[in-house]
Amino acid sequence: MCLFCLEEDISCATKNVLRKNIVLRGLSEMELKSVCRMILLPVQILYYVLRASLQSLLPSRRKDLSREVVLITGGGRGIGRHLATEFAKQGARKVILWGRTEKCLKETADEISLSGTECHYFLCDVANREEVYKQAKVVREKVGDVTILVNNAAVVHGKSLMDSDDDALLKSQHINTMGQFWTTKAFLPRMLELQHGHVVCINSILSQSPIPGAIDYCTSKASSLAFMESLTLGLLDCPGVSCTTVLPFHTNTEMFQGMRVRFPQLFPPLKPEVVAQRTVEAVRSNKAFLYLPWTMHALVILKSFMPQVALEEIHKFSGSYTCMNTFKGRT
Repeated sequence: MCLFCLEEDISCATKNVLRKNIVLRGLSEMELKSVCRMILLPVQILYYVLRASLQSLLPSRRKDLSREVVLITGGGRGIGRHLATEFAKQGARKVILWGRTEKCLKETADEISLSGTECHYFLCDVANREEVYKQAKVVREKVGDVTILVNNAAVVHGKSLMDSDDDALLKSQHINTMGQFWTTKAFLPRMLELQHGHVVCINSILSQSPIPGAIDYCTSKASSLAFMESLTLGLLDCPGVSCTTVLPFHTNTEMFQGMRVRFPQLFPPLKPEVVAQRTVEAVRSNKAFLYLPWTMHALVILKSFMPQVALEEIHKFSGSYTCMNTFKGRT
């Protein structure tokens, strides 16, 4: 009986030793893999940096737009109108315009239709979730699946926090930020199902370098940028679906009419047609983030290490500290 017990104890001890060896071997393999990944990471980063640099110098293969159905929010005027024209010009199969002013939408749609591209427009306030979902269903039934969604609709109140009306502040957040949530939720599922699609956001450099007098706009655009950064990473494992975020400097549209910088020769406002052209090119080349002009990269880099007092002096020198004092734009 004792001999049997001894054999059983030895057997149990042997099994425990084997289990420990297996666990240790597993841990060793995991540690080895982790070390290999740590060693490879800098090499991979360097490779992708060099590849991106070469791609920026060499002509890249561009996406064919001939089968794309493009929907643009705020498509009746400003950058949205130029985007619609540019997508049509570069070969989009169909263009769909969303907005709140029928007169502007109809004029833009008629202009694009005359150029030979099929164009439709629908009245839709992107701040209204139920309206977005309802009109998205109508678009699918009447026009077809949207494959490129351009979130362009935006408003600016143009006042300081203490001078701002509460309802106007909410309006900015609902259109500029929450509207993106509703439109993307409405159209992205079908893109994922088709494994084909593109979500575009017309953001602003003010999302990374805010100015006084536009606190509602800057805040909403910062939220919008975070939304796009998260969405871009979230779609890494989704084949065929991409994102593009455009961050332009002050653009010469009626939205920011009256805004003045100190040295307009050094910091000229962008032309909306240029923003539209560069945006479509970024979509066709699957560029994730586009800063306009390219010098805005320097602003972001400076902000990452300069003390606040130095940044304040830059704002005062450039005139961005007081540029909204003469604002007379459309809200």
